Amino acid sequence: QLQFVESGGGLVQPGGSLKLSCTASTFILRYYGMAWFRQAPGEEREWIAGIDVTGRTTNYADSVKGRFTISRDNGVDTMYLQLTSLKVDDTAIYYCAQCRDDVGTCLTVSIWGQGTQVTVSS
Repeated sequence: QLQFVESGGGLVQPGGSLKLSCTASTFILRYYGMAWFRQAPGEEREWIAGIDVTGRTTNYADSVKGRFTISRDNGVDTMYLQLTSLKVDDTAIYYCAQCRDDVGTCLTVSIWGQGTQVTVSS
């Protein structure tokens, strides 16, 4: 059984927007810090955003700061990533992750989502 269901990826033009979602199916989301990672072809998997258990504290990698927004709705066990002002360099597989910490730093990942492809191209 999948522990996350990821959705929302697709093909978008530069400057466009997309919203990803990640719904927990086997655990209660509110007890865990969460994060989004991405991995481009030939690159290492990169942490890009984290969120604490309450949703009140968020952190971002410099590469996405000001363009992406991480959020969560613990009432429906779902985390989101709003992507705006997309660039070609944002093309990657995006993964949600359950962290072992409470704040989304996510040095250790407990559960990975299956990933969803985001392709930015004209």
